[in-house]
Amino acid sequence: MNTERTLAGRAAIAGIGATDFSKASGRTELHLACEAVATAIADAGLRPNEVDGMVAFSYDTAPDIEIARTLGLGELSFMSLTPHGGGGATATVMHAAMAVATGVADVVVCYRSLNARSGRRLGAGAGRHATTLTGATADMVHMGWYAPYGLVTPAGWVGMVARRYLETSGATTDAFGWVSHAARRHAATNPAAWFYGQPITMEDHRASRWIAEPLRLLDCCQESDGAVAIIVTTPERARDLRAPPVVVRAATQGSGTDQEMMTSYTRPSIEALPEMAVAAAGLWKQAGIGPIDVQTAILYDHFTPYVVMQLEELGFCGRGEAKDFVADGAIEIGGRLPINTNGGQLGEAYIHGMNGIAEAVRQVRGSAVNQVPEVEHVLVTSGTGVPTSAMILGHG
Repeated sequence: MNTERTLAGRAAIAGIGATDFSKASGRTELHLACEAVATAIADAGLRPNEVDGMVAFSYDTAPDIEIARTLGLGELSFMSLTPHGGGGATATVMHAAMAVATGVADVVVCYRSLNARSGRRLGAGAGRHATTLTGATADMVHMGWYAPYGLVTPAGWVGMVARRYLETSGATTDAFGWVSHAARRHAATNPAAWFYGQPITMEDHRASRWIAEPLRLLDCCQESDGAVAIIVTTPERARDLRAPPVVVRAATQGSGTDQEMMTSYTRPSIEALPEMAVAAAGLWKQAGIGPIDVQTAILYDHFTPYVVMQLEELGFCGRGEAKDFVADGAIEIGGRLPINTNGGQLGEAYIHGMNGIAEAVRQVRGSAVNQVPEVEHVLVTSGTGVPTSAMILGHG
């Protein structure tokens, strides 16, 4: 009997699927979800009725049972929701991995669908609901303190942290610009990306308009319509399926002390991401590797400052050193740590990080458009500034 308490190596991703990414899908979020799930099942070489578990975001409007009914998935033995918006992205795979590792389910679908451009625009923030303290808006309970000062949008919330980071690290906004530059360079060669064929220069970044100083337009991710789905099963079963298995080497979640949703301003220091530090510590321990063993990473890029800060929290750079790391081209194809090789949420699409997981799978499979040579391990993170999650993927 295996008594080791670890998730490492006990689950694998066997299939991925996605819709097109657009600004006006013309389909409901349920329709988008069904399309992505069906594609993922086909990619794995499974039949719909072999799926017996589903994991979604607590924010998703496409119910698991409606997808099951529509696609003929049959009986479900496991259903789960991950909280905190983009912070729950890799947590969907973590929940699925725990289910298959413990025998609760055999084949689990993780999915996210949203019309974040043509429907509810997530970038609009709290708006007039900022002071509504009901159960349905519990994650916005602190907004009553900040809304009177104009802090009602995600860009505004992150702008406070970004300003403090610049002051303490000695960085300039060019550090943020290099992140945007890399994302758009990678998106430019990815036919699935919204900004395919549209790279930018650093001058383009410097000239883009202010959104919430020190954030410019090109520091903010897109609002997108689309859906992505991931199939998780045991490594043993995955080896018998159509695509090479991509094994979950580690998966963690993290929430820091005094954590709020994007506005953790009462901490002694606000220029760091303690939630990612919690996730990272568990990640390296569980996987038994360190930053030097990672060939490429998908870092959640809803805002460029948080990518720079994540590089430090994850141990790829020391405190205050990320500004030089990104300026030296380390995060671009050919660099020490290429990140967001699909273009990320800045360049490909904003699907709450799920399209980043799909790109990580492609990197391990060796089928990415911007393929990094000799990939053994890919690190993937989820939304920061909120309770978060992360994972490491590797070969089966």
